[in-house]
Amino acid sequence: MTSATKQSKKTTASMRNPLAASPRSIELSDGMRDRIAKKAFELWQERGCRDGHDFEDWLDAEAIVMEEIHEARE
Repeated sequence: MTSATKQSKKTTASMRNPLAASPRSIELSDGMRDRIAKKAFELWQERGCRDGHDFEDWLDAEAIVMEEIHEARE
């Protein structure tokens, strides 16, 4: 019965953190991390510097930077 409880906790933790659910995380180069951080900061400023949306800003910034890279390659 203890193992079922442990399994349930593992599943719950990985559902909250998408990176924990993935078999391996992706390492970003320093340049890519800097581009995303700069874009996330810009998004934060556009929102009026309100706190509490840092994760959302980061994910939005990742998507924007990846789209810029994709468009540049075409």
